[in-house]
Amino acid sequence: METTVLTRQHVAKIVQGKGLDLFMDRMIDRLDEAFRAESRWGITPARDGFLRGPQNTAVLEWMPHHQPGDSITIKTVAYTPTNPSTHQLPTIIGTMARYDDVTGRLLAVGDGILPTAVRTGAASAIASRLLARPDSRVLGLVGAGAQAVTQAHALSRVFPLDRILVHDIEPAHAESFAERAEFLGIDVEVASVAEIEAASDIICTVTSVGVGDGPVLHGERLRPHVHINAIGADLIGKYEVPLSVLKAAFVTPDHQGQALREGECQQLDQSELGPELPALCADPALAEGRREQLTVFDSTGFALEDHVAFDVLLELAEEAGIGDRMQLEHLPEDALNPYSFQ
Repeated sequence: METTVLTRQHVAKIVQGKGLDLFMDRMIDRLDEAFRAESRWGITPARDGFLRGPQNTAVLEWMPHHQPGDSITIKTVAYTPTNPSTHQLPTIIGTMARYDDVTGRLLAVGDGILPTAVRTGAASAIASRLLARPDSRVLGLVGAGAQAVTQAHALSRVFPLDRILVHDIEPAHAESFAERAEFLGIDVEVASVAEIEAASDIICTVTSVGVGDGPVLHGERLRPHVHINAIGADLIGKYEVPLSVLKAAFVTPDHQGQALREGECQQLDQSELGPELPALCADPALAEGRREQLTVFDSTGFALEDHVAFDVLLELAEEAGIGDRMQLEHLPEDALNPYSFQ
């Protein structure tokens, strides 16, 4: 019995062969389908993990999704905010593993970095399509790191964007964003947070703000209809959006349990939250009438999204005939004798 292995070279070949837009479009479509059919997609508990790194500013987490009778997907993901400046590595590093639910054997293993970035962008596109004005043209990005690229890409696939305003506390990151997002063909301008708030129809906060250092938005000049995708909060005490904004907004979390513990929603009581995003997808009427008011999507990222993202990656790999097949697990010839070898 063999395990499918997708290396970084395989993933690059898949995406380059299929094209960035097809990859993102399929992720948006599959994730939307999964959200609308969430009751049939099994069990997704809140992620767990532990603090690590200097002064416990980093974290390693495991994110499981169980589809009974079929499979289990587990992503291990490390969040290390010092990686880009100190080690020239992504802030978020992870791997995906897929197990057979009946036997427990390892079916597939592969990169989790690109699928995480793309599925997070796709989730924002789905939430924004429900809650933002359909004619939204100005996107504001507070934070110009890796995730900002896939946020802009995903939103450009569902809105007629013609202008992106970007801000980062590291000026070099903001200045380099236009080059990294050049493939979108959208005008990019470096701006202050105040300028972003005053002009944007949609804002994505995608920062590595430290615990206790938020918020990153001022909340003073927001347009009445603005929709905010809050991405960066992923630890207790870490948040990007002012409490006053959350109190005034219709707030939809992706996973309520996670969001109340470590997302923007940790600033709120459960009674102040709207339905989860999958519920809005399943019943869009719940979102009707919200497009002219302040709305917030609290995106903590949960394991159903990773399960779907790995599905998309494996599906594209099979279509392209890409991937290694190897025996990673010791499955002895005699199941009762670990010293017997096939």
